[in-house]
Amino acid sequence: METLPKLAPTQALLLRAAARRADGRVIPPANLRGGARVKAMTALMRREWIEASDGGFVLTDAGHAVAGRKRPEPPEAECIQEMDTVDDLQLLEGLPVRPGTKLAALVVALRRPQGAANLRLMLATGWQPHSARGAISGLLRKRLGG
Repeated sequence: METLPKLAPTQALLLRAAARRADGRVIPPANLRGGARVKAMTALMRREWIEASDGGFVLTDAGHAVAGRKRPEPPEAECIQEMDTVDDLQLLEGLPVRPGTKLAALVVALRRPQGAANLRLMLATGWQPHSARGAISGLLRKRLGG
């Protein structure tokens, strides 16, 4: 029987919260400041449960195992693809949206033949659900002249 390593409450909180995220990002809570934040993150890095990635930290496979979860499958490439094809630009035609923006990615996702669920919109833009819905409302308002 394998015993799990002893974790400080802060470390356990960080690992469990990151394991629940689809991207595995480690985001310390706002009330964890200064030395406590540095100490917790350093301890996790020393044990190789987290690693630096794009200006932040993400869980490693070992970190997922300690948190008791499997690493989630990466999102479909279609959700995160860049807008550089002619078809994507044609989908934006007639809408007050600059190509290459998150709003443009939202419109492209919505205009796909199969449509888009709220999760797909969140993955395409990196926004929270209420922000994606608000952007859709704003687009409709602009489009309908309201």
